[in-house]
Amino acid sequence: MDDLKQRALDYHQFPIPGKLSVASSKPCATQDDLSLAYTPGVAEPVREIHADPANAYKYTNKGNLVAVITDGTAVLGLGNMGALASKPVMEGKAILFKHFAGIDVFDIEINAATPDEFIQTVVNIAPTFGGINLEDIAAPHCFYIENELKKCLDIPVFHDDQHGTAVIVAAALLNALKLQGKTLPTAKIVFLGAGAAGCSCAKLLKLMGATNITMVDRTGVIDTNRKDLHDNNRELAIKPSKVKTLADAMPRSDVFIGVSAKNALDASLIKSMAKNPIIFALANPDPEVLPSVAHAIRDDILMATGRSDFPNQVNNALCFPYLFRGALDAKATKITEKMKVAAAYALSELAREPVPADVLQAYNLESLEFGRDYIIPKPFDKRLLAMVSGAVAKAAKEN
Repeated sequence: MDDLKQRALDYHQFPIPGKLSVASSKPCATQDDLSLAYTPGVAEPVREIHADPANAYKYTNKGNLVAVITDGTAVLGLGNMGALASKPVMEGKAILFKHFAGIDVFDIEINAATPDEFIQTVVNIAPTFGGINLEDIAAPHCFYIENELKKCLDIPVFHDDQHGTAVIVAAALLNALKLQGKTLPTAKIVFLGAGAAGCSCAKLLKLMGATNITMVDRTGVIDTNRKDLHDNNRELAIKPSKVKTLADAMPRSDVFIGVSAKNALDASLIKSMAKNPIIFALANPDPEVLPSVAHAIRDDILMATGRSDFPNQVNNALCFPYLFRGALDAKATKITEKMKVAAAYALSELAREPVPADVLQAYNLESLEFGRDYIIPKPFDKRLLAMVSGAVAKAAKEN
């Protein structure tokens, strides 16, 4: 860990601090270039955009520029680190956008005293961008902020911690269910964790056909008798019953999805699950149960985690670059549920295709095929751009 710490710090410091720079996309080597890039030539696109705002997509980088924006209140698994300390994460997000989907990003870290102040700041700067990616904003403010920005803006607004996670979980679960001989409409699904990611995952799964979902948080099962429900989890509440705790909910369950905390899933609860269970232990950096522990308890489990050192990593980099690429290409004004579902199905289908040699080489593998240790594509699979972005763009145009 000491070696990783120093390598990470060196990576961010050398040869120049940070992970981003701005590069010109036009020549600026002669007097003529300068007269076109700036005055007097620049006045011409200014006039065209003033006459028709849609011309901004023709004469500026707006159509390929996304803002990655945060207030730093929920940075990775570190908590409220503040706006400035979140900047390395936002820069990291930016290079993933660029590397995987060719999308340019400005990372923007906002010191805001209230959610409304944050919202107004984003609204004020939004004309610059073709899309807004919200990141690392604590619940429940993240729900309010996203919903209000969607009302105010005519460009896609997407909170990746919620919806990116939901798309990847849905894609992975479709394949896990297929491999375990189960179906989404009939599976008994238990969530541990009802924050931004948990609620968004559950809602997308319901939209795609899940009918039996029980949400559990620190207080217990979310049912309609609870007095502490808010708009984001109220629609996920079940009818009151004797099922009040995680221990009550887990027996004979087909799927456990954890977005909670380290070691939160006890061995006895794993034993109580139905035959051929699915466990998505997504707490980072330490999952609710380690794969080695779960597989030692029973040998019929199919597992996924949020970590790259275990099979089946639920990695948002499989979603957000391609979702935005498709949305920008379609000149979409919003990210719809239909677009998210399209992304999930495209990811699911790609994992069932033969794996190209360059992907095997990138991961130093001799072979890889659809199965219990490979239910979602690898991030360095170049087919993601065409398949996922294409599916999203098509869904956007059908709305």
